[in-house]
Amino acid sequence: MDGGRAAAEAGKPRERLEWIDAAKGIGIVAVVVGHVWTRGAVRDAVYAFHMPLFFLISGYLFRPQPSLNFARKQIETQGQSYVLWLALAVGFDVWFERLRGVRPVFHDWPGDLWRVAFGGSDLRGPFTVFWFVPCLIIARIVCNVVGMRFPKRLGWPWLVIAGLSLILAYALGRATDVSPLGLLTVPMALVLLWVGWVWADVTWRPVLWVPLAALAAAALVSGSAINMKAGDYGWPLFSMTGAVAISFLIFRVARFPIVNIAPLRRLGAASLTVMYMHVPIVHYLSGHLPKPALLALAVLLPFAVHYLLKANRVTARLLLGVANSRASERQPWSLIATSATRRP
Repeated sequence: MDGGRAAAEAGKPRERLEWIDAAKGIGIVAVVVGHVWTRGAVRDAVYAFHMPLFFLISGYLFRPQPSLNFARKQIETQGQSYVLWLALAVGFDVWFERLRGVRPVFHDWPGDLWRVAFGGSDLRGPFTVFWFVPCLIIARIVCNVVGMRFPKRLGWPWLVIAGLSLILAYALGRATDVSPLGLLTVPMALVLLWVGWVWADVTWRPVLWVPLAALAAAALVSGSAINMKAGDYGWPLFSMTGAVAISFLIFRVARFPIVNIAPLRRLGAASLTVMYMHVPIVHYLSGHLPKPALLALAVLLPFAVHYLLKANRVTARLLLGVANSRASERQPWSLIATSATRRP
């Protein structure tokens, strides 16, 4: 099975990147919707799939690389941007909340430096999304180490490792919600990366619509939401299977010409910036704007900021993880590292 679908797509990487950006555009809108509507059917529907989708996309793009070099690149790009975005968010919160006479989230300095460094479950309010990137970094490094050692994605070593990781994910999720740097979620993230990697080698057939749609519908109707940050994966196996099914349907729908349009692709390419900026916008303006207006602002303002940052070599390197603006055209930085995807 290795090499079939992936090799076929390697000959047309530009098309592949375009639909992936469209899928990320769908995903990041879902993420924002889930933070604007915090309860009810809309929230439950979004929480049925939105974070698993991004891990699956990253897995789909995964190609094993020399481990030390891969880890270094992850830390120098995603890790650096994480630290800088978090510092900016904390600094803004301290300034803005004091300006309006409200106690900031982090107000006990220097004692709160430990909470900021701990990350993950200690980052709430306007910082609640910051668990994701360090979790993704660590999971991708682990996945790459295993992938270099066992390159056959459906070989028995991977089946055993994925199975044990799945068991560990559920066990840890039941035991605690404490998660330094998002580490609690790494076992499930590793499983999703592997599933996405396996799916990259699957040749699509129309018959796949039926089981995927059935599983997706069952997950949505059940209302079983997933909160990966807290290690809450819904109903064991059922909810994550539904999330995978919904995500793979999005993979397919994102290829449709009516969906794979430039504005959505550009939004997908800006998904890292939208991810970091939208929660503070929602946090500070919730209750002051109607929810549809808040949704539009939380998507469009970070979208505009992303392309302003991208236009400058320094900000593109520091906050978007690209060496320069030309590099960002070759590898549009987003929540998902695209270093394994090649453009001519």
